[in-house]
This record gives sequence, C-alpha cells and structure tokens, in this order.
Amino acid sequence: MHYTFDFGWLLEYWPVLLKGIGITVELTLVGGVLGVSLGVACAWARALGPGWLRPIVTAYVEMIRNTPFLIQLFFIFFGLPALGIRMNELEAANLAMVINLGAYGCEIIRAGIQATPKGQFEAGASLGMSRIQTFWHVILIPALQRIWPALSSQIVIVMLGSAAVSQIAAEDLTFAANFIQSRTFRAFEAYFVTTLIYLALAVLLRQLLRGVGWTIFPRRGAASRAR
Repeated sequence: MHYTFDFGWLLEYWPVLLKGIGITVELTLVGGVLGVSLGVACAWARALGPGWLRPIVTAYVEMIRNTPFLIQLFFIFFGLPALGIRMNELEAANLAMVINLGAYGCEIIRAGIQATPKGQFEAGASLGMSRIQTFWHVILIPALQRIWPALSSQIVIVMLGSAAVSQIAAEDLTFAANFIQSRTFRAFEAYFVTTLIYLALAVLLRQLLRGVGWTIFPRRGAASRAR
C-alpha cells in the first residue's frame, strides 16, 4: 500500500502544539525546581537527619522508586479524591513529578553527600559554623558539583516521563499529539513531529542544565570546557 505523507495539518494545529509544549515546559520547570529541593531535603534527612526521620524518608524513597510513575499519577488524581483531596489535572501532574523527582534526586544527592570526607564536617565545626551552615557551604555544594551530571540526566528523564500526564487529560505535548491524530488521522506525521519536539526539548534542557552547572560550579565548568 502506498502511503502519502502530509504535514499540511501543521498550519492549522500549530497553536495546539505550542500549548502542549508550554505545559510540558511548565511541568518540567516546576517539577525540576521543587523536585530537586525536595531531593536535597530528603538527602539531608537520610544522611544527616535525626534517627526518627530516616525510616520515614527511606519508606517514601523506596515506595516511589519501586512503583510506576503512571500509578503514582493515578493515585494522586483518582485516589486522593476519596480522602477529600481534589486537584485539577495540572496540579496533580505537578505534584506527581515533584514527588517522583524528589525520590530519585534524594538518592543521587545522598551519594554525593556520602562521598564527602568526614574531615569536612569537622572543618566546618572548627570554623564555628552551625550544622545548617556546614551542610550548605561545606557539604552540599561540593556534593552537588560531583553529582550534577547524574542529577541533570534525571531531570531530563522526568521531563520525558511527563508524557504520561496526558493519561489524566493534562494538555501537555503528548495530549496535543493524541488530539491532532484523532482529528487528522495522520498518526505517523503527528507522532513523528512530536518525537522531534521531545528530542529538541531534551537536548535544550540538557544544554541549559549544563550552563547552570557552569554558573554554579565555575571550576567544574572551566574543566569541562577545557576537555
């Protein structure tokens, strides 16, 4: 059977694609910033926090890392209303992405913290720093410098995983692709264009995160450019 490619629908449906791209970017921004922040807090709790808090954080991390993101999303959007907690599609999608990245980010950041020599803790104390100051200036920043490439990759993975939010009718890029192919019946063209857009977003996000790393960790950035 001869198949004729037709991308003419782009002229009519480009606003739908732009809206989907915008929502995907918004989900990535909120999920990335809040998810990494949650990951830092959980990494501190697991590595340096009080004994009573560690099992709670460990249970959260293991539960998220060992269950599908789609199930987590369904639980938040469809399950929590049974307890009287109701959210719209974007709120549920944002919360699911923050919780998911927080768990994975926790383990990545904790690995960086645990690689910090114990002498660093003692050095901070000898300088009269509080535990919080020591954690922030002496432990966390060098730890983030070590694990930034891995954390950046995880953020990109979460961005790509955001495609699942279309299952609860959040109008992201995948939702836009599904909508377009249902109207045009041009499934190959719709998903081919969407694939290229996701590829471009992933490459741009990776470059953006690399630039953030060069800004926050200039010595690392200089070494990377030298290579």
